[in-house]
Amino acid sequence: MSSGSRSGTFCPQCGDPIERSSEIDLPAGANDPDAVLCDDCYFETFDLVDAPERIEIRVCSRCGALHRGNRWVDVGARDYTDVAIEETAERLGVHIEAEDVEWGVEPEQVDQNTIRMRCLFTGRVRETDLSEEVTVPVYIARETCDRCGRIAGDYYASIVQVRATERTPTTQENDRAVEIAEAYIADREATGDRNAFITETSRTEDGVDMKISTNQMGQGIAKRIVEELGGAVSEAPTLVTEDEDGNEVYRVTFTARLPPYTPGDIIDLDDGDGPVLVTSAHGNLKGTRLATGEDYEATFEEGIDPDARKIGERDDAESTTLVAVEDAHAVQVLDPETFESKTIPRPAYLDPDAESVPVLKHRSGLHVLPETDTAEAQ
Repeated sequence: MSSGSRSGTFCPQCGDPIERSSEIDLPAGANDPDAVLCDDCYFETFDLVDAPERIEIRVCSRCGALHRGNRWVDVGARDYTDVAIEETAERLGVHIEAEDVEWGVEPEQVDQNTIRMRCLFTGRVRETDLSEEVTVPVYIARETCDRCGRIAGDYYASIVQVRATERTPTTQENDRAVEIAEAYIADREATGDRNAFITETSRTEDGVDMKISTNQMGQGIAKRIVEELGGAVSEAPTLVTEDEDGNEVYRVTFTARLPPYTPGDIIDLDDGDGPVLVTSAHGNLKGTRLATGEDYEATFEEGIDPDARKIGERDDAESTTLVAVEDAHAVQVLDPETFESKTIPRPAYLDPDAESVPVLKHRSGLHVLPETDTAEAQ
């Protein structure tokens, strides 16, 4: 027996005395017979790395989502090399006895759906430096996720309609409503909610219709629209089916009904105080009196729909010459059609040093409008 061996310690496989610099002590209850082998016998069948023969990754060919466990996860990837590296790392096992383990990977794109992963591992076992190389093919299985399948199948649970009272929504209102809906869905998607999607957006003669994935999201979108554009939301449920438990399933149409007037409209309330330039349709209708420049706000009972008639819009205004300021209440301007000098009310917002002013001409006369930046500030 050599002087380096421990008395009475032999390899149970080859019978040679065990000569190594450190004691291999089995933990209490351990049943690994290889732990007491000599180094030669131990390393004969030793594998530093446990690797699968093949890895399959299921991805959605439409949205790029990755199937993990029992659900689809958005990863926002089109190049799946990084995903393949992550999946390979998760499925490779390193021997429990290995220390100071380091590894690297060299992916090779074999074809559109196959990536060959060449992995090199180094580590230390029984104070012996080891290295091992494994190659794992990763196959990309392209499918259609549940979400994209429902969108392709025209699935939706609610409808959001954008309409207006006694008028048609403007192009700007329709565009903004769609932007609000898309932003709402994007916020939900950012939280990982894969039930959030817009199946279809269509523009009609009456406004915009949007098919939404759930009733809860349809309601949320409609509320956001009226919060910004004004108006109110109404609901109309329709029974469509019963679920497997016999519960009734409803599809709800949420109508975002916009106010009859929008900022920039000019209305006549027939109250003797002159026209009003609408500045807000949120809550109670608000605006500016064109005769005086004073603020106007409808009563609580009138809300956003006071008894009035629309006589024009800010865009109808024409620039004309300011002839003279007569006093604190009147100015002279040129009629933009007849070029006659006319005396009209002087609103508080009029700049007396201006050479020209925007005016609106209607059947009841001329009125000076505030400059654009002044109106926006209000």
